[in-house]
This record gives sequence, C-alpha cells and structure tokens, in this order.
Amino acid sequence: MADQNPIPPAPTRRLLYTKKEACFQLSISLRNLDRRIAEGTVKTRHLGGRVLIPHSELIRLSRGDQPRLGGKRAPEKFKQEIEG
Repeated sequence: MADQNPIPPAPTRRLLYTKKEACFQLSISLRNLDRRIAEGTVKTRHLGGRVLIPHSELIRLSRGDQPRLGGKRAPEKFKQEIEG
C-alpha cells in the first residue's frame, strides 16, 4: 500500500537569485537592493543580460555582515554615551 502523505523532497539551494527573488528572501524593497548594488555593498553576477545575486550574498546580508547603507555612522556623541 502506497503512503498517502509522502514526504516532499527537501528544497534544493539555488546558487543564484533574481533581484525580485532576493528582495523577497531578504524582506527588503527592490529600491533598497538597487541602492546596495549601486554602492557595491552587494555582489552580483550578470548572465544573459540579467542581474543575479549569489546565495552567499543573501546569507551575508541576512546576518548583517555588511556596512550600513550609505556608510552612515552613529554620531560621536552617541558613541560616547554608549561606551560610558
């Protein structure tokens, strides 16, 4: 007798994502991603006229291993208050 509820196969990890897919995965807007690409804080690959984002970049961005957008930093006064 065949199993009525077979376990679906595990999803395969893709190597590259479109900008739209990357935005969905990161929960950010396309405009935000385009800014980061223009600043050079997100690495891309070009294939057949398409801009693709490597999976490793999605992981890096989700971990927060990138500078803030625009390179903005906290004011020195704020840093002194935090550091004590």
